[in-house]
Amino acid sequence: MNLTSLVPFCGRPDLARTDDDAFGFGSLQREIDRLFDDFIRGAGALPATGAGLVPRIDVAENDKEIEITAELPGLEHNDVEISVEHDVLVVSGEKRIETQSGNGKQGEESQHVDNKNHRVTERMYGAFYRAIQLPPGVDLSKIEAMMSKGVLKVRIPKLPHSQPKKIEIKERA
Repeated sequence: MNLTSLVPFCGRPDLARTDDDAFGFGSLQREIDRLFDDFIRGAGALPATGAGLVPRIDVAENDKEIEITAELPGLEHNDVEISVEHDVLVVSGEKRIETQSGNGKQGEESQHVDNKNHRVTERMYGAFYRAIQLPPGVDLSKIEAMMSKGVLKVRIPKLPHSQPKKIEIKERA
């Protein structure tokens, strides 16, 4: 029995076993690992359709509120919907491809219908959906959302902390 067969592959080339390469499984394993790494890093493993359109967010918190900031470049406030259901904040919407309409004005379509010969298309279009679990102790009735220059800010105030109340224990007569 080969002792190196008991050592798991950890992503380091010097620990990789080469006896699987004789059957072609080594290259398959490396390709699968690369796909998962790309997916985790968000480096384009998903196709350039709505499936890969995921807004980047920051979540900050202080004593009074939670602030969620989402980058939504190229979108206006009417392209985005925000809702809260079962303590989950949902940011959704659609980024449409800009096209020229017949009258020379900018229009918006959900499919590519222009006559341009595209050499490179890296921008992503389509529907997006982002769900964020909210912690207990927030005031859902006072959520505010503002959007400017493709940056969405959602402020969620926290409920005031209740002070612990000491309960007196009485002796039963």
